[in-house]
Amino acid sequence: MNKLMQQFQTLLTSLDSAGDWLAPLVLRLILAKEFWDAGMAKLNGNNWLIDIQSQIPFPFSLLSPEIGWHLVTAFEIIGPVALVIGLGTRFFAASLSLLILVAIATVHVGHGYTISEGGWKLPLLHLAMLLPLILSGPGKLSLDHWLRQRFAQTERRLWS
Repeated sequence: MNKLMQQFQTLLTSLDSAGDWLAPLVLRLILAKEFWDAGMAKLNGNNWLIDIQSQIPFPFSLLSPEIGWHLVTAFEIIGPVALVIGLGTRFFAASLSLLILVAIATVHVGHGYTISEGGWKLPLLHLAMLLPLILSGPGKLSLDHWLRQRFAQTERRLWS
């Protein structure tokens, strides 16, 4: 029984170690693909924000549809690149979360919950996937982690 418990503990330790880098990396890559596709569709498509300007909540409604379209497109293209490399992850995860909340309020809420009807289920799932990146960061396999380690070493040398 003791040997079984030791093996179980070893397994848990291995899973914990992988969880430090693998889980956030998978979230970042999946979300990057989703937002990249949305950004490319906007870049190559027509500005439909003009059609829903009256539904956009304050203070975002203060932006012209053209400026709003360009900002959303930029965040949906730059954000995924940042997520893939893990740079500015918390900032971009929070920014994309805000974008999702506005999209739910303006585009999805009137279509119900289901994905097939264009409802708010999929954006809600994306929001849930962004939350660990905001709260816990990008994980060990990221530029954010590398930079944090690098600056911590520099700071230790300065105060030694």
